[in-house]
Amino acid sequence: MILKRPRSVRMRLTFAYLAAMLAVLAAYAVVVYVSVQGSMSQALDDKLRADFQWPKNMMSEDMARELLRGDPDFFEKTGGEGSPWLQVWGENGTKLLGGTYEARRNPIRESVAMATNPAEFGKVHKLANMVPPYRLLTGTTKVGKISLVVQVAESEAPMRAYLRELLVVLLLGLPLAIAVAGFGGYLLARRALAPVDRMAEQARSITAERLRERLPVDNPDDELGRLATVFNQTLMRLESSFDQMRRFTADASHELRTPLTAMRSVGEIGLRGKREGSDYREIIGSMLEEVDRLSMLVDRLLTLSRADSGESMLARDRVDLCALAEEVTTQLEVLAEEKQQSLKVEAAGPSLCLGDPMVLRQALLNLVDNAIKYSPIGGRIIVRVSTLPSGTAVLDVSDTGPGIPAEMRLRVFDRFYRADRSRSRENGGGTGLGLSIARWAVEVNGGQLTLESSEGHGSTFRITLPNTL
Repeated sequence: MILKRPRSVRMRLTFAYLAAMLAVLAAYAVVVYVSVQGSMSQALDDKLRADFQWPKNMMSEDMARELLRGDPDFFEKTGGEGSPWLQVWGENGTKLLGGTYEARRNPIRESVAMATNPAEFGKVHKLANMVPPYRLLTGTTKVGKISLVVQVAESEAPMRAYLRELLVVLLLGLPLAIAVAGFGGYLLARRALAPVDRMAEQARSITAERLRERLPVDNPDDELGRLATVFNQTLMRLESSFDQMRRFTADASHELRTPLTAMRSVGEIGLRGKREGSDYREIIGSMLEEVDRLSMLVDRLLTLSRADSGESMLARDRVDLCALAEEVTTQLEVLAEEKQQSLKVEAAGPSLCLGDPMVLRQALLNLVDNAIKYSPIGGRIIVRVSTLPSGTAVLDVSDTGPGIPAEMRLRVFDRFYRADRSRSRENGGGTGLGLSIARWAVEVNGGQLTLESSEGHGSTFRITLPNTL
């Protein structure tokens, strides 16, 4: 039968905790058992050696001679039933002189052979074939001038009984300890993962319409708190993206509807009654202007769409910014002349960078066109080209327009944002996408587009591009 892996993280943590506790407790039980067994075995050997000294401590030389004469009641006179297992042999170990009551009650067959074998003297022998098992120690001792062979023995029965009891306690206590540990581990896992349940419950309620909701963060410094914080930051970015998408959709719909409404209105007026050919040409011209505006808006929307999707393929060519500035100002000079504006390029010297010339040209076109639109009649637009000591190439587009209020400067690069919609209509009906496209065009080439403006004193848009040649 194959056990299925628990789906719940709580149960997996509990089982992992149980497995760890089982391994630790089992190892602890083994260590305890082996340690107690070793200690008791050593204690038993120490007692054997202490018993070995019993004849020497209890007997005088006269008593030893009496024992050698074969007094059958010697050990009854020197010790009773409480005496240890002890046998005394003659000097060569061939004659048994006597033994204690315990030795006569539990004779050991191997003691005869060991008493006559000096090679076995001083060694503790475990006699596991006996019931109960015994340990036997044989050696020589002197009582005065008399040499004797002494044998002492101790039963392992008490030690084994204690070890069995200990083993039973450990075997019975281990499952109980595991059960308690499992219950405690489950409660611990449940408590530790409680924030996950709350986060999951809260996450279920978050929809596209409720992106303002956030996951609860109990402790921002632990792992779950950091995870919840990351999710909340993700939700914040999603909320911002959804808001931008809604604004973009609303603004795009409005901007697309405006020229369509104008064309429809002009067309309906044109169909009312009979008109002269010149009137129809004027109506059609007006409609074509709206078509051009609609086409420009669609083109810019497609540019931004490709930029967002990363589909734009950039070239990496050597770009002469001075030549680029001259080309753009020459192209837009007609628009400046219509408003009697001064449009010129100031270059401190050659300024080169590596980038896509067409994309950078689009950025500069948008900035200069924007400056012409918002500068008054007779105003002045200057395109400055320079290179910083660090090698960074700089393009400044300065105008003498009304400037941009401080509270609006952070949004001028937003799509469809226009600081003054009524003035934008008066200045050629901009789409509100020019600065957004300019910023994308600069940043995609590794540069940065910034604004310096003071209300009433014009604006300066600065393009900085790294010189990577």
